[in-house]
Amino acid sequence: MSNTPHTLGEEFPDQMDKIHALKASDLRFALLLADYDEVNDEIHVAETNVQPTSQDHETELRKRRLAIKDQIV
Repeated sequence: MSNTPHTLGEEFPDQMDKIHALKASDLRFALLLADYDEVNDEIHVAETNVQPTSQDHETELRKRRLAIKDQIV
């Protein structure tokens, strides 16, 4: 398991079978999941100060993650 918080497995623990099936059968959904993981990783890097960023940029990333999560739902 990843050390990055807010992974899809944590966010949707009861839906992982469905998520995997959709990822395998729907390219758009698979790209959406990749976008979520990418933004989530960027947020984690910012939060841990591995790559410090402005508060405004971090807020924008969080909003993007939320918007992607809404699309996944």
